[in-house]
Amino acid sequence: MTEHIYAHEHPESDRRRDGGFTLWFTGLSGAGKSTIAHLVGPELERRGHIVEYLDGDTVRTHLSKGLGFSKEDRDTNIERIGWVAARLTRHGAAVIAAAISPYEETRRRARELVEEWGPFVEVYVKASVDECARRDVKGLYAKAFAGEITGFTGVDDPYEEPADPEIVVDTEEHDAEASARLVVERLEELVLVPAAVRA
Repeated sequence: MTEHIYAHEHPESDRRRDGGFTLWFTGLSGAGKSTIAHLVGPELERRGHIVEYLDGDTVRTHLSKGLGFSKEDRDTNIERIGWVAARLTRHGAAVIAAAISPYEETRRRARELVEEWGPFVEVYVKASVDECARRDVKGLYAKAFAGEITGFTGVDDPYEEPADPEIVVDTEEHDAEASARLVVERLEELVLVPAAVRA
């Protein structure tokens, strides 16, 4: 009976905690998404946020195991990340998602899921295909250029650049630390994180 009363007095649409948002890093493989994300995260924690990471590779291991790299499977993977990000945002977390997420329409759907509960901040981590290939220690770009791998984003599969991201960081102009600072400064401007106390 008590549970019934509680559920009636607190409908699901009202059960959320303030302060949650999703920071969505998109860009080519090798652009620097995960590196920057894992520099931003600890800074947000220092500012009092509970941070949850949704890294593309980790999600594929635990949440999207069995999915391939067809457009349909990629869309499904991103939609799953978007759904989890929305739930975590609802509970007040600062969600840091880092996934190639190459298609504009799928990113838009992820945004819509999150924005039911809090802000969605798209970060376009920009770098050219040639630069990403130069950085690639796994040699995946070389295999894609040689035709040994097909459906590789930026080589023989499209990457649709964000039309209107909240943040753009060009990692050919800024190193990872400078890029992370730019992201945090923009979050301060958006009043999503408290400004750092400076001596």
